[in-house]
Amino acid sequence: MTLALAGLVAGLVHVLSGPDHLAAIAPYAVTGKARAWRMGVRWGIGHGTGVLIVGVLALLLRQALPVAMLSAWSESSVGLVLVAIGIWGLRAARPGRARPHVHGRVAVAVGTLHGLAGSSHLLGILPALALPSDVAAGAYLLAFVAGSVCGMGAFSALLGSIADRGAAMQRALLALSSAVAIGVGCFWIFH
Repeated sequence: MTLALAGLVAGLVHVLSGPDHLAAIAPYAVTGKARAWRMGVRWGIGHGTGVLIVGVLALLLRQALPVAMLSAWSESSVGLVLVAIGIWGLRAARPGRARPHVHGRVAVAVGTLHGLAGSSHLLGILPALALPSDVAAGAYLLAFVAGSVCGMGAFSALLGSIADRGAAMQRALLALSSAVAIGVGCFWIFH
């Protein structure tokens, strides 16, 4: 039980403390308004999928997996995706534009890419590798995924409820969150 709680908390902390995570989902959540939590949950499922892919590979290939190379490639890709999300959001925030629709598969794909990148290995995978059995490691990873899903669902619901206060608020939040996504994306590309 302690192991599952540790994984759950680690997943929550991981997704809510990552500016790239928040920047990736914010433009989608703002456009989703009252149903924004769905995008966060889908992003969390994608993120968890990416973490599980790397985690299972790391458990199977403990010494042979090129985690650093995979992480570096994924971080650059995350940066490019964040810039693209930001540009999409800025275009959608212009006055006179219809409310954009984002398909849930986009959130899952972006979340998966984030799960393959960078710091998810620190909180999600490294503790699992230190556990005494594959069952314990798997339980920790699954709890980490659950924490990621819950955290992003809650963050998205919060943003959606704020955006639901009117069209002007939605456009302002969309423009702001999109600009932040571009900034964070540029940082990830050029750091």
